[in-house]
Amino acid sequence: MVRGTDLAPLRRVLVTGASGQLGREVVALLRGKEVEVTALDLVSQDDLEADRLVVGSASDVAAVRQAVEGIDAVVHLAAIRAPGLGTAEEVFCGNSTATFTVLEQAAQAGVRRAVIASSYSITGLPFAPHRRHPAYLPIDEQLPLQVEDPYALSKQVDEATAKMMWWRHGLSVVAIRFPYLGSLADTLPKRAARIAEDPSFASTEMWSYLETRDGALASVLALEKAPPGYHVVGLAAPNTLAAEDTNTLLDRFHPDVPRRRQFCGREVPIDVSAAQQLLGWSAQHVFSPSLEPGAA
Repeated sequence: MVRGTDLAPLRRVLVTGASGQLGREVVALLRGKEVEVTALDLVSQDDLEADRLVVGSASDVAAVRQAVEGIDAVVHLAAIRAPGLGTAEEVFCGNSTATFTVLEQAAQAGVRRAVIASSYSITGLPFAPHRRHPAYLPIDEQLPLQVEDPYALSKQVDEATAKMMWWRHGLSVVAIRFPYLGSLADTLPKRAARIAEDPSFASTEMWSYLETRDGALASVLALEKAPPGYHVVGLAAPNTLAAEDTNTLLDRFHPDVPRRRQFCGREVPIDVSAAQQLLGWSAQHVFSPSLEPGAA
């Protein structure tokens, strides 16, 4: 079996979960590159910029098989995004089944490039019923996982599925661990204001964030630039949403965690060097504490 991809120019890409905040940005970015986009979504969306829409679940083999017909690459974003948005069974089974179905059907259709949305939450820290701390800082892709919620478990299985698809089919997959995604025009300033009131909020997420447009850019670069194989990359903007110095916050909320280096100012304690090296990616839209809600 010939493994991998020749990295030919993208022509036709399937985006699952296309009506979500990240999905819409990915669709817009691909269309701006004159790539033909098929969207797979649970409901019809008249305002989507996609060239073709398949209505159905990412867990439905028939719908996915229809969606991947004639496709060169896949960006799989469809998921239940937090453990509180469904029962434990709905979250875990829904997410893991959707990822397996999309990647398996894509590979069966001859697709050789895919990106899946993993999450910083795979660390187990954000949604853990018990207070957890990372094994070390900065957080990177090798950090030991402390999974005890169904959403984090679903992402762990998603990544294992992606790795298996490389071995099984020669389907190259990049799993992107997204942090909190938001907009500089709205959600990020509001979240920063909440952190300013109570810095313990988002402390398990290291006060990290990513502007949605930067997440979309990473998703497309992962299709265009990643070499054949299975890869995991973590993303984050270079600074935190907190106004306080990062070292001061870590002293307060993660005092016993070993630091492999000190952090400068509001530097985020997440290592994104893998994304920089593998994809040539860097965040372009960065929050400033002076940014008011509604300003972009």
